[in-house]
Amino acid sequence: MPSNLEIAEHLSSCYQAIYAVLGDAAPRLESDAFVVRAHEMSRAFGALALEMRGYLDDEAPGPMPVLEGILESSIALDPSGAMTMYAMAMLVGPRLLVSLLDARAVVANDGPLLALLNHGSEVCVSEIRRVGESARDQVPIDDEVWQAAARDLAATLEAAGKAESMGLSR
Repeated sequence: MPSNLEIAEHLSSCYQAIYAVLGDAAPRLESDAFVVRAHEMSRAFGALALEMRGYLDDEAPGPMPVLEGILESSIALDPSGAMTMYAMAMLVGPRLLVSLLDARAVVANDGPLLALLNHGSEVCVSEIRRVGESARDQVPIDDEVWQAAARDLAATLEAAGKAESMGLSR
């Protein structure tokens, strides 16, 4: 069972990956709606990373490599940003929520960490919903190549041991 510190470090690395990749990519995306969404999502997860860094006494682990890779691949595969929004709403967000739920179940009497986990869950759900709102007015993608690429992103996470969650420790 990972310690509270290991859990916090792991979640911080997830937040760091989302913050860094989306923040860097947002100005390069082709869809205005997804540019805005990526900027706002980067800021939201950056704020979570900062909160977690405070819990970790300013020790910030690096971004989770597999998560960083999935998001970077999503941008390379589809510069419009649609694949990135798909990755966040359908692959990363739900797995991160499961990790946050699992963490709340094992965190030992640590009120500050529990508060951070609850806040992380709220932000994650909110961001998933906002992706849905920003995608609502977009043209549906009915492209077999795009859909195969989306499945490949999911397969990459599964091969890395992230089939259902992002895990609890590094």
